[in-house]
Amino acid sequence: MTTPDRLVRVATARGVTTLTLDSPHNRNALSTPLMTELLAGLAAAVADDTVRVVVLDHTGPVFCSGADLKETAAAYASGSVPAGMLGDVLAAVWECPKPVLAKVAGPARAGGLGLIAAADLAVCAEEATFAFTEVRIGVVPAVISATVLPRLLPRAAAELYLTGDTFDGRRAAEIGLVTAAVPAAGLDAAVERFAASLVRGAPGALAGAKELLRRPPGADLRTEIAALSAVSTTFFLSAEGREGVAAFREKRDAAWVPTPAREATA
Repeated sequence: MTTPDRLVRVATARGVTTLTLDSPHNRNALSTPLMTELLAGLAAAVADDTVRVVVLDHTGPVFCSGADLKETAAAYASGSVPAGMLGDVLAAVWECPKPVLAKVAGPARAGGLGLIAAADLAVCAEEATFAFTEVRIGVVPAVISATVLPRLLPRAAAELYLTGDTFDGRRAAEIGLVTAAVPAAGLDAAVERFAASLVRGAPGALAGAKELLRRPPGADLRTEIAALSAVSTTFFLSAEGREGVAAFREKRDAAWVPTPAREATA
């Protein structure tokens, strides 16, 4: 099922909700209306128990050009700019309890890189280009640093933040901005492979694994091990854990793995 044409199109199938940025007239810039629709789409996906994975996609040749500078210029008189809302979007993606996978077929700039970095996984075309262009228009990549800097190698971050230079998909993978860079012809297949793997994870376990990935390191190793051992025990004793162990022993798919029959009754 697909929603009518909007700035963010929504489609759900086989446990995967795809949120497609559909504002090609301004290169999918992060306008207030687009960000509002993106937040609503994320919230709906989180609330839908049949959804296991969220994919961020785009129409047109550009993934996202960053802030909507036309809207920004018009807002100067009010003393508030649309970029202020970007923090809410990045936090919603970063904190989403379901895996978020970004599919990047074309260029991304500035705030668009923050969106890619906020996703758990990101796959781009090798030909896609990226740049932190903020310093070249007299601003800084401030809010996106919350998601970008945990991903990037420090020396690469310094180079690219300060120069604003353009880099390609291969470099994006080397420095940690994306998970993988593939030839453009293989992008769809690569995203489908990741999504197919992700939907096999138990919903509660996926959320728990995401919490572990965000967990700050403990100061004391033994205290940290004790806390994590308690988490592990909780999951093994949960309904999902028991079902997962049973499914493994019985050589079958676990009950949470989407199938056409299960979708029909959901």
